[in-house]
Amino acid sequence: MSRVIHVFRQPERFVAGTVGEPGQRSFYLQAAERSRTVSVLLEKQQVSVLAERISALLAEIARRFGVEEDVPEADLDPLALPLEEEFRVGTMGLGWDAESKSIVVELLAVTDEEVDESVVLDDTEEGPDALRVFLTPMQARAFADRAERVVQAGRPPCPLCAEPLDATGHVCVRLNGYRQRVTAAE
Repeated sequence: MSRVIHVFRQPERFVAGTVGEPGQRSFYLQAAERSRTVSVLLEKQQVSVLAERISALLAEIARRFGVEEDVPEADLDPLALPLEEEFRVGTMGLGWDAESKSIVVELLAVTDEEVDESVVLDDTEEGPDALRVFLTPMQARAFADRAERVVQAGRPPCPLCAEPLDATGHVCVRLNGYRQRVTAAE
């Protein structure tokens, strides 16, 4: 079966978002162009890494090519509904297209087989389904900023071990399970 590659050359929107309560959230990336919207499911860590790598790539592009990015307007709108995932993201690719002056983000579906790096950012017939989005530097900055806010909006981290704190409590590994007992005042 040949792969399906969803290509967005001039997206009106490319955002990270979540569904669910902190601790139970599902993370999505969503691209929209004209009347077409594609959503893919991924892990929180993947969203965080993609935002970091895009920020690093933007800094490198500015240093090497002098491409300046404008300060983007924050996109605070929720994900478009209905939310139907095309696939779960496994491999991610990131590149710079000097001809169009675009950052190219490619997200490949999870697959049981090892992904040959030749299928990333390529149009071969074989390989996992993919979402390929071309972003201006300003769109890339807006994506990275929003993605970082989405990741940070979860449960606050424990000040000792950095694991997420639950509303019901937290057994911190750094305290080895020790909890100070509070006795009632007499």
